[in-house]
Amino acid sequence: MSVAMIDEKVEGEIVEKNSSIFKIEDFNLWYGTNQAIYGVNLSIPQNKITAVIGPSGCGKSTLLKTLNRMNDMIPGVRTSGQVMYNNQDIFRNKQMVEELRTQVGMVFQKPNPFPKSIYDNVAYGPRIHGIKKKKVLDEIVENSLKGAAIWDEVKDRLNQNAFSLSGGQQQRVCIARCLAIEPDVILMDEPTSALDPISTSKIEELIKELKNNYTIVIVTHNMQQAARISDKTAFMLNGELVEFTDTDRLFSNPKDKRTEDYITGRFG
Repeated sequence: MSVAMIDEKVEGEIVEKNSSIFKIEDFNLWYGTNQAIYGVNLSIPQNKITAVIGPSGCGKSTLLKTLNRMNDMIPGVRTSGQVMYNNQDIFRNKQMVEELRTQVGMVFQKPNPFPKSIYDNVAYGPRIHGIKKKKVLDEIVENSLKGAAIWDEVKDRLNQNAFSLSGGQQQRVCIARCLAIEPDVILMDEPTSALDPISTSKIEELIKELKNNYTIVIVTHNMQQAARISDKTAFMLNGELVEFTDTDRLFSNPKDKRTEDYITGRFG
């Protein structure tokens, strides 16, 4: 049996038996002289929700932003190891960055709509990619807002400024803006931490629906959220990947004592 068929930690690697869209191998990252990620090996399965949990400062957001090379924007960042996306090393081809960020979209912690109309927020990406015909843009905007489960709430006020919406609605518009460029993967960095419980519930339901068409990787400080919505969960501590397995297994029967200590509240 090949290593790729084993779903457990073997000789320092944590591997995944499902078809993987990302394969991270011996990955290290430094901010200047400060090492933030140590030797991570991780395969992220396609069309699943993978949650990354761990205490503040453990490297989970840094790892997430590596997947579409957003860390490149920070001065002094350097890396070693490989991050393979669809069997291509994302660090080998510098010309690949723009294409990568189209295929691997990002939703941030706080809703960040542009100071434009709801329509223009969602149409922004397609326009950047050269789509000008209004009929085509209208269809993309409608389909994206439907995909983000907010079309019925905003269809009669598409020309209103997106800032007129509630926080939860703004976040769904941001998800629609991400969907409009037709990514393969959606990265989410604490997407509900700034939202009320009702809005959080709506976003969680949306995320579960989106996995039918997209691969989702979500960083969350909320272990209950990870347990509710994810198929796989990775636990990080001090820049290391401690454990990665089925979410139910990680929360019910963790293999590493550090994981057990964290999910039972002994630290974090």
